[in-house]
Amino acid sequence: MSTYVIGDIQGCDDELGELLALIRFDPANDHVYFVGDLVNRGPKSAEVLRRVKALSDVGAADSVLGNHDFFLIMALEGFSKLHDGDTLDQVLRAEDARELVDWLRQRPLLIELDDTVIVHAGLLPAWTMADARSLAHEIERELRGPHYRSFLQTLFGNEPRSWHDDLRGVARQRAIVNAFARLRFCTAFSEIEFKEKRDASFAPKGFLPWFRLPGRRTASAHVMSGHWSSEGLRLLPTVSLLDSGCLWGGALTAVRLHDRALFQVPSQQPVSLLQD
Repeated sequence: MSTYVIGDIQGCDDELGELLALIRFDPANDHVYFVGDLVNRGPKSAEVLRRVKALSDVGAADSVLGNHDFFLIMALEGFSKLHDGDTLDQVLRAEDARELVDWLRQRPLLIELDDTVIVHAGLLPAWTMADARSLAHEIERELRGPHYRSFLQTLFGNEPRSWHDDLRGVARQRAIVNAFARLRFCTAFSEIEFKEKRDASFAPKGFLPWFRLPGRRTASAHVMSGHWSSEGLRLLPTVSLLDSGCLWGGALTAVRLHDRALFQVPSQQPVSLLQD
């Protein structure tokens, strides 16, 4: 029995099928976790959702929510409009769209596997693991509850930019989601920078990549995340960044947990200069 973590797929279902074949994935014995952004920009988001949901239904898979996954949920409810480059219309037109997106809405923001933690983007330096666990549950309860549409209506936005324990209501919820799903650069005081999407060498003045901040309170756990395709694959002592840019002509990556073995298949997508 083996457990794997796979990086951002973003609708690249052909590569996902090839990667699962490469690792000889057996749903009866193995388990796979995804770091989010199952959908968008790639050509086969619906197929990815169907494949991962089918594995989830038999207890062989799960995924955390990424920013593009949130965007799909919002779009289905009529709270977000698609932009140039989005390919979510393929999901939205599907006969099983509601079933797929309702399943997606039930996914967690954080998954813990012993000393390994899976999130989509990152964790703020002020958070302990107990904080991160509790804050993820706050959002999951809203997404899975009877009033989830009201919750979604006010979810998107860049304010507040800094986390404070005394945040309440919409501001608190938005800050939590932005940290889990959008974080790249921040300060030691947990202020998030949203504009810069290039790699760590382009850190704005006063900001650092979230995983390089000294004193990060979750450094005792090994965090596995995606989201940052321009930073690429990074396998560090306490952090693994697994978005190796499959959508942008790179590769789709899997890591086997027990021995940190790396598996990759090359992208089949045309190279694009548009990244998010």
